[in-house]
Amino acid sequence: MGKKLRVVVGLSGGVDSAVSAWLLKQQGHDVVGIFMKNWEDDDDSEYCSSNVDFVDAAAVADVIGIELEHVNFAADYKDRVFAEFLREYQAGRTPNPDVLCNAEIKFKAFLDHAMRLGAEKIATGHYARVRERDGRVELLKGLDPLKDQSYFLHRLNQAQLARTMFPVGELPKTEVRRIAEQIGLPNAKKKDSTGICFIGERPFREFLNRYLANQPGPIKDDRGRTIGEHVGLSFYTLGQRKGIGIGGLKERGAAKGGSEHAPWFVARKDMATNTLYAVQGHDHPWLLSHALRADDASWVAGAAPAAGGYGAKTRYRQADAACRFEAESAARFALRFDEAQWAVTPGQSAVLYDGEVCLGGGVIAQAMD
Repeated sequence: MGKKLRVVVGLSGGVDSAVSAWLLKQQGHDVVGIFMKNWEDDDDSEYCSSNVDFVDAAAVADVIGIELEHVNFAADYKDRVFAEFLREYQAGRTPNPDVLCNAEIKFKAFLDHAMRLGAEKIATGHYARVRERDGRVELLKGLDPLKDQSYFLHRLNQAQLARTMFPVGELPKTEVRRIAEQIGLPNAKKKDSTGICFIGERPFREFLNRYLANQPGPIKDDRGRTIGEHVGLSFYTLGQRKGIGIGGLKERGAAKGGSEHAPWFVARKDMATNTLYAVQGHDHPWLLSHALRADDASWVAGAAPAAGGYGAKTRYRQADAACRFEAESAARFALRFDEAQWAVTPGQSAVLYDGEVCLGGGVIAQAMD
């Protein structure tokens, strides 16, 4: 059972954090819940579920028998996460705000607040694990391969991980749902949240439109022929298939030598000429990369691993891809893959693994042949 600790749990209103709090209470720990409010610009809209989530979190705390505190981190979030999110989109990249939110809010602002409350540890409902080995703390994948969230946690450092518990990381999601139903949690059947916390389920382009200037420009194919007009480079991501605006050009594509039925994909952005390039076919060479360079590296152990063979993900929900890793500087590294990777996207995270151990990663700066 181990030592009894004062643990502050981030209760989101979802089932994973709820079961995490219950498990800790069952283990005899002194558990306190905190609900983090990270966004308030249009909090009462149909897309933002913050108020509903707080009601759910409060109901869970009541059933489990723990205190719940409501803490507003919206100002921190806007400064540390959302401003960077907009900067990246304006530069034509596609950022991953969940990675930044974990590093800057959930395991920094929230951790600091919890420590002020006298916490010895914090806990969240992430599907990941922490292990101490040889005087260091390792970040491990969650045991449920379909739910593993270590990808989003790869920027956490030794000090953060040493104070963190992931109670559901050892469990499959089906077991978490079963526990929630068994103990009568009101959110046992609540649907998992999808999308970014501040966008929710709203149409993404509509949301970005409120914050980014859109400068239309040409859409060209791989032969340099203009095949349409884009609404602004920030509104597209590499590999995107839907919403490009050239779906009605099948006949033209066929007439010009393309395949009449092959779908179009966003393949490149040229910021200098404000041109979007689209190609036909999922496996077009422009969508495949054998290597990448990443910046802003962050390593769980505090230093880059040795050069050599590892596994890596260039996007969440992707199997580890075999690669060769080489550090180019303290902040930059290169990966060369055994097999070409699809739609490697600048702004997304490249995360390195040694088996079940998440080593860290960086922000993709450039995809290479």
